[in-house]
Amino acid sequence: MRTNEHPEHPEEPVPAKPPGPAPAPERVLTERDLWHGTDLDLDAYLARLGLSGEPPPTLGTLTAVHRAHLAAIPFENLQLLLGRPVPLDVPSLTDKMVHQRRGGYCYEQNLLLAAALDRIGFTLTAFTARVLVGGDGRPRPSTHALLRVLVDGEPWLADVGFGGGGLVEPLPFVDGHQVSQGGWNLRLDRVSEIGDEEWLLRGFAGGRWRNLYLFAAAGVLPQDYAVYSHYLTTHPRSPFRNRLMVARSVGGTRYALNDTTLSVERVDGTGETRELTPGEMGTVLHEVFGIALDQEERRTVEGRVREFLEA
Repeated sequence: MRTNEHPEHPEEPVPAKPPGPAPAPERVLTERDLWHGTDLDLDAYLARLGLSGEPPPTLGTLTAVHRAHLAAIPFENLQLLLGRPVPLDVPSLTDKMVHQRRGGYCYEQNLLLAAALDRIGFTLTAFTARVLVGGDGRPRPSTHALLRVLVDGEPWLADVGFGGGGLVEPLPFVDGHQVSQGGWNLRLDRVSEIGDEEWLLRGFAGGRWRNLYLFAAAGVLPQDYAVYSHYLTTHPRSPFRNRLMVARSVGGTRYALNDTTLSVERVDGTGETRELTPGEMGTVLHEVFGIALDQEERRTVEGRVREFLEA
């Protein structure tokens, strides 16, 4: 008699005995040195800012470093106009912005600041924000870098990479906090635009409050900045690829160069705007923004700006 090798109703396997309660999860992300502050030449960085010594992790130190960084290191996107990559590792940032005395854009600026603050002893969290300046209310991607810094257990917003119109000093995470920083008026509000908690930073200029940027309360990791930076440096419609942007904030004066338009804004409400010839840009970059380009770099930047204006 033959057996049925393929029965119509095979026996179902008996489930294994269920496990007991799972143990508490172990830490998944084990890297602790997120900001690589040990890779930074802190003395050289502080000297670039006009500071010295071994600063303690206090609010006074955070404020002094933040203000000095803004005044000393300009916001700029010249690397993209020069056809060069934008590395975000701390040694590369130190070489470019400290030793070569160049500037950078938000990821470069705030990662350099973060490395310094980490080295000094602060605890940091990375955030990204949606820039609202010049927008029409339609959502933009969250591509601006900023930092939350803990001082005596209290969170402070730090951002040296907005490129004009933003923070002069750190700002406490307090809903409705309005402050004058060296004559520049800012306000931070907790809002609910997308989820349960976002923060809106506004600045007062030209007789009205302007929305600057919106960011969620959930942090990101420094490694995420590399992804966002890649988008900004490679996307065909990225503004960083299609125009020259340079800015610097010194005391009560803000300077901005957008292609050939040089703007000066002061806390007393005065200011002026003038158009430069492409041949003037190298001199203005050096004298106003502290950026020295060699002759070949000047020609390249001038040529790219001409292309932008003719497009």
